[in-house]
Amino acid sequence: MTADGDDRVVLWSATDTEPDANSAFARFRSFAESRCGTEFPDYRAVHAWSVADPEHFWEAVRRFFEIGTPSDGRILDGEMPATRWFAGATANFAAQALSVGADNDCALVVVSDDLSSDTYSRARLRSEVAALAGALRAWGVESGDVIAGYLPNSAEAIVGLLAAASIGAVWSSVGQDYAASAVVTRMAQLEPVVLVSADGYTFAGTRHDRVAAIREIEASLPSLRRIVVSARLGAEPERGSDLWIGWKDALQCAGPVAPEPVPFDHPLWALFSSGTTGTPKALVHGHGGICLEMHTMLELNMDIGPADRFFWYTSPSWMMWNVLAASLVTGCSAVCYEGSADPAKVWSLVAREEATFFGTSPGFLRATADAGIEPARDHDLHALSSMGSTGSPLPASLHRWTRDAIGVPVHSSSGGTDIAGAFLAGAPGVPVWAGELSAPALGVAVSAWGHDGTPVTTGDVGELVVTRPLPSMPLRLWDDHDGSRYRASYFDAWPTVWRHGDWVSFTPDGSARLHGRSDATLNRRGVRMGSGDIYAVIEALPEVGEALVVGVEETDGEYWMPMFVTMAEGHVLDDAMRTKLCERIRRDVSPRHVPDDVIEVAALPHTRTGKKLEVPVKRILQGAEVSAVLALDAVDRADILDVFSSLAASRRSRTSGQVSTSQAKGALL
Repeated sequence: MTADGDDRVVLWSATDTEPDANSAFARFRSFAESRCGTEFPDYRAVHAWSVADPEHFWEAVRRFFEIGTPSDGRILDGEMPATRWFAGATANFAAQALSVGADNDCALVVVSDDLSSDTYSRARLRSEVAALAGALRAWGVESGDVIAGYLPNSAEAIVGLLAAASIGAVWSSVGQDYAASAVVTRMAQLEPVVLVSADGYTFAGTRHDRVAAIREIEASLPSLRRIVVSARLGAEPERGSDLWIGWKDALQCAGPVAPEPVPFDHPLWALFSSGTTGTPKALVHGHGGICLEMHTMLELNMDIGPADRFFWYTSPSWMMWNVLAASLVTGCSAVCYEGSADPAKVWSLVAREEATFFGTSPGFLRATADAGIEPARDHDLHALSSMGSTGSPLPASLHRWTRDAIGVPVHSSSGGTDIAGAFLAGAPGVPVWAGELSAPALGVAVSAWGHDGTPVTTGDVGELVVTRPLPSMPLRLWDDHDGSRYRASYFDAWPTVWRHGDWVSFTPDGSARLHGRSDATLNRRGVRMGSGDIYAVIEALPEVGEALVVGVEETDGEYWMPMFVTMAEGHVLDDAMRTKLCERIRRDVSPRHVPDDVIEVAALPHTRTGKKLEVPVKRILQGAEVSAVLALDAVDRADILDVFSSLAASRRSRTSGQVSTSQAKGALL
């Protein structure tokens, strides 16, 4: 498969992205040159060293950013997936985040949906983290216990993470737009001992009370010993049980506790995969590896430092929230916004808070363009110096629009919850091409491989693989005692090479283009979710026989998410039923993953062992030939595949708007 051959356009030159002489990258490059006795003339040279000699590169990062204590043995030991980093070393993520900056320096700006805000100084943040850490200790929380967060993008979420990390507890969070059942599905496997939550949140002007959801979570998680509830909707909520304690009371119930050193590979947090193939996997990352990754990604690749105001539109359900929280290690001020993604509102916030870096998704940029907003024309963006975009590929046409309408470098990046970081990103002194990711991130040996396990020709599309270990790769999956699920998730194709599940191609300049997911993850505007969450709700309805949902990245940059259903005998898919199915997903799964179309089909295709053919259907809907996608003798109903091809053809030939569900139904029944 060959990548799109459109003419490449440089949006920002190497000069446009070159940092000043006092940047973290410039200082690190000099530091590395003095340690190695070798000159590194540019970013590409530093990257080449970082993947050729990962031991010395990551030790240089640890020393340069003063992370924890040194190893008493080998820095890197063993091949993937059993690599161990910095044996005998210690670190603490909370200590790294809290040790930077003077007491009166701004740490957080927390903005509500109505754009009211609260500012946390470094002193206030340190005080609240120490107070909550003391409370956790007083409640008997021990190192390795799990603290769950069910919160909006609020100060309580940041404080909860840092307090848990301070005492060696493991943090895991889910945003409050998730239904209680979806929270329980994720958290039950972790058996948390404390839940940190809020009585609700406000989104797009609507108040969402979550007290009933907290009670449902409490009833379903018998491991809980304490529930901390912040009153964000006004008055203190009615206590649910004797386990409940208000946020303010929790901060006053014990003496402060400072961050304690933990082993370098001690668990820091558990991030959830999308759950494509079943119950979402809990990916466990370590203190030391995350400290290394965040300093490298944020300071060396993204040039974030103490003078910056870092704003990424995100929620605690997405790993970019963890990056937002981790930006504190740079000494910057983090802007946390819990409201709606209304483009006019968000851009006014970027201007008002004088954000120097704003991160978002292609979906938000598309919504901005569609609304006729030109941010540089409509707002005072004098402070904004660069932007990031991630969550899905950034189309070249939309990337060009950002140059004209925003005017600062917009760096497209790609990584994953899996590594809590980036594989491909913007880079200092490297041009930005329309629709491309400028370079591999430092330390990342990334390549495009064919099915035969060899690199594809430059320009051809292959599987995104990582051939050398990274310190922020998961320590393990939760409750995966023999490592079998971890190996099956990332090392099924090649035993010592990470296969990520993205299609990628590389240009002669070393930049990359993404071509969508090679697995079945649903990725709506950067918020990923597995189809299994939707199936669990829809297929429980007596009217529905079976469902299949896919997310299709289309050639015009749009993302189409249809759901195909077979109906139970005696039932039909009429408008009332479509509304019922969508409302059930909105209520019980996520309002961000309501399908664009619900389409009735006579049957759904499966493998011979009964597995739904999500990825093949997605590729067919993107225009691939059926014969190029799979072997027909491996399918239980190969005749059904042709109707998906017909639907793909009708969508490509449409002259305006989307194919209606009635047209689609006619093609598929």
